[in-house]
Amino acid sequence: MAKRRYVAKGVPGGYRIWDNKASRWWGDQYELCPDDLLAELNGARDSARITVLLKRCRAFRR
Repeated sequence: MAKRRYVAKGVPGGYRIWDNKASRWWGDQYELCPDDLLAELNGARDSARITVLLKRCRAFRR
């Protein structure tokens, strides 16, 4: 299995997405682990689908 570029890491208060290639955090902090967002980032990388998933993840934070 190839090394994943984006992985979720637990931080105090939730999860953040770590970009292994750029060695920095990507996106916001999420209360729930964004598994579907990670699958899209590491898979097809469809920007329209990523936008929909980001909006859904942000809605869970409110």
